[in-house]
Amino acid sequence: MNITIEDLVPVILARAAETKRLIVAIAGPPGAGKSTVSAALCEAINTIEADAAVVVPMDGFHLDNAILEARDQRKRKGSPSTFDCAGLEILLKRLRAGEDEVVIPLFDRKLDLARAGAGIVRGDQRILLVEGNYLLLNEHPWDRLAPLFDMTVFLQVDRIEMENRLVQRWLGFGYNVGSAQQRAQSNDIPNAELVLSASRPADYTVTN
Repeated sequence: MNITIEDLVPVILARAAETKRLIVAIAGPPGAGKSTVSAALCEAINTIEADAAVVVPMDGFHLDNAILEARDQRKRKGSPSTFDCAGLEILLKRLRAGEDEVVIPLFDRKLDLARAGAGIVRGDQRILLVEGNYLLLNEHPWDRLAPLFDMTVFLQVDRIEMENRLVQRWLGFGYNVGSAQQRAQSNDIPNAELVLSASRPADYTVTN
């Protein structure tokens, strides 16, 4: 079902009213705006119900650059095999179990690494917005995550707009135009094409 971000807020709140804890997957290709949309949803929900929602980013499960170097995968950082999917699965199971306090890793883009113990999900935060590229990927081992989500959202974005955003991202990290375009074309865009072609249908689709 196609829906706007604004209309998604009451839908999430209605679903959350039916359960003790709601785990929402927010997926989409690189450049679709997952972090921005998740933050906006979280803020809107918490305006209505104070501190009920929290964002849980998949990017905290990036493998460290040293591991990627050893595996000759540094140039493909951000592809499915460069994440600890099993670790994410364990975290989601703990979150579903409703533990009083669950410590989560977060990714620091400036440092280009995941920081262990950088965030906390409290037991009374009952709406968890899990965001990431591959949450709906219908390939092993990512397909094991499917039963851990109560609701799924997929972000669609215009192809040209997506490519522009990806190039702008690298420009923001100090790359020149040529290098930024090369980084986007060699890694980000193939990852995006995989997400678009191999993700399971979501409950709701947002055109961002």
